[in-house]
Amino acid sequence: MLKTDKIYIAGHRGMVGSAILRKLKSEGFSNFVYRTSKELDLKSQAAVNAFFEAEKPDHVFLAAAKVGGILANNIYRADFIYENIMIQSNVIHAAHLNDVQKFLFLGSSCIYPKLAPQPLREDYLLTGLLEPTNEPYAIAKIAGIKMCDAYRSQYNRNFISVMPTNLYGPNDNYDLNKSHVLPALIRKFHEAKKNNTPEVVMWGTGSPKREFLHVDDLADACYYLMQNYNEAGLVNIGTGEDIAIIDLARLIKKIIGYQGEITKDLTKPDGTPRKLMNVSKLNQAGWTAQIGLEEGIQAVYDSLKNEPWY
Repeated sequence: MLKTDKIYIAGHRGMVGSAILRKLKSEGFSNFVYRTSKELDLKSQAAVNAFFEAEKPDHVFLAAAKVGGILANNIYRADFIYENIMIQSNVIHAAHLNDVQKFLFLGSSCIYPKLAPQPLREDYLLTGLLEPTNEPYAIAKIAGIKMCDAYRSQYNRNFISVMPTNLYGPNDNYDLNKSHVLPALIRKFHEAKKNNTPEVVMWGTGSPKREFLHVDDLADACYYLMQNYNEAGLVNIGTGEDIAIIDLARLIKKIIGYQGEITKDLTKPDGTPRKLMNVSKLNQAGWTAQIGLEEGIQAVYDSLKNEPWY
């Protein structure tokens, strides 16, 4: 990637896209083409093709997606599979038609089978049944990986796929009906502290383990891979360490300074028992995560003072 190359980040205002944009700007890149979702509907093939023909970006990061936690994934099943397949199919095909030099597709760790061995290696893809609650989203993301590989195979396109673990950081979603577990817990504990609520209710048993990566680390990894990685298949991006949800709750409770109790709502689902990424492929390629979990959550919490619910 040359500093003068034109770069398109689909989803540049989301958590992942904005982190990639911050990273590239910090590295001296300035030739960006922007479109918001209102300006360009990525679900429209005609609109996407017209955009690519007009702008001819050199490099593309596909960070646009319909995303959500367990609740949203389970309720809006049709929306999740339709919108994600449409977005990625249109953007991947337009990148091919317009000779994009390099393309990075962002997937999700939910692509792996629910009961796959831990930690999750890239070659465990399609070796078992998916977690039912987010199966439509996972199938869309698997289709994206396979599309990138197909265009590489048939047309020799340099399209790569990366699978981040659970993310957190600036521009996260704190809507309690749509957010992931870490931002949801931050908001719950903060509001409980603010309102002197005696307890915070946590979904499920707290026993499932999850891995969490600061989105600035993800952006750094994506930039590194765009510079240094050119292979088919996919690359896991994570820390290689996980934490039980109950221990995550206790850590967030400590950071926020909440003095009440943690109780468990056992009527709510736990989801996959464990989702730890094997990141040996990424480490061997020359990249490792830098931001520790407590340090990262503290920085995120310190940045939330302008949120309307704070």
